[in-house]
Amino acid sequence: MIRHRLRFFCALACLATLASPLEARDAIATPAGSTLPESSSVPGGVAVIELPLIPAHEAPDAPAPEVTFEGRKVMVLRRDRGWIAVVGIALARDPGPAVLEIKSGAGTLRRGFTINGKQYVTQKLKVAPGQVDLAPNDLARVEREQPLIRAAVATFSEALPPTLRLASPVKGPRSSSFGSRRVFNGQARNPHSGMDIAAPTGTPIYAPAAGKVIETGDYFFNGKSVFIDHGMGFVTMYCHLSEITIAKGATVNTGDAIGKVGATGRVTGPHLHWGVALNRAFVDPALFLE
Repeated sequence: MIRHRLRFFCALACLATLASPLEARDAIATPAGSTLPESSSVPGGVAVIELPLIPAHEAPDAPAPEVTFEGRKVMVLRRDRGWIAVVGIALARDPGPAVLEIKSGAGTLRRGFTINGKQYVTQKLKVAPGQVDLAPNDLARVEREQPLIRAAVATFSEALPPTLRLASPVKGPRSSSFGSRRVFNGQARNPHSGMDIAAPTGTPIYAPAAGKVIETGDYFFNGKSVFIDHGMGFVTMYCHLSEITIAKGATVNTGDAIGKVGATGRVTGPHLHWGVALNRAFVDPALFLE
């Protein structure tokens, strides 16, 4: 019994050394052929982080520890005998030290990692003046819609995602526009938080992985949109559709049709805006593509 307690307290002492971001290892590399996304610890990227071993969680059937990043619960997956956190990093997050908080029966631990800098391009676009300088009724509409969109993106169900590698939801050339600083009619706006895929109006859009449709709607900026929950804070969004062909609450499998490409909302032409979110942060969809 005394020897067991000594081993337990020695393990806790070792975990305490992980509290400093300067002493912790950065995000681990993703092995080839893995179902994990590509690890890229930058604003708008995904950090795949090995968690310290916790004595109470070493058993194969042990529950996962609860991990948060800056107040938001993040995805935790079993990795061999240990655990990894799959963390979405918001585009607005400054580069520099970052810390995960890990709660378990052993208490609260801290795991540091580094967010590296990344330079994104600037795009200058022309749209209808009323889509930049909003009329009062349009502004009121946007203010009503934003909480609905944020709530969908903030969904965190406990179901384990079937995969974190995705098929492209529509056939067409993919732009590298994620993260670009957008200037509409000479006025700077929020960075582009998704991938644009060009395709003719009416082109079918397919679910890139299994999940549940948690919201659909027609929004001022996003146009006709679909949101799918894939589990544990992993949510995908499809915007500017000409038609939505799936109902809210429906369960979808990989390859199921969910809508058709269009040009609704604030657009310069028909295309799919595809957004991928982890722990409420929109991240680069290219990191998830097969």
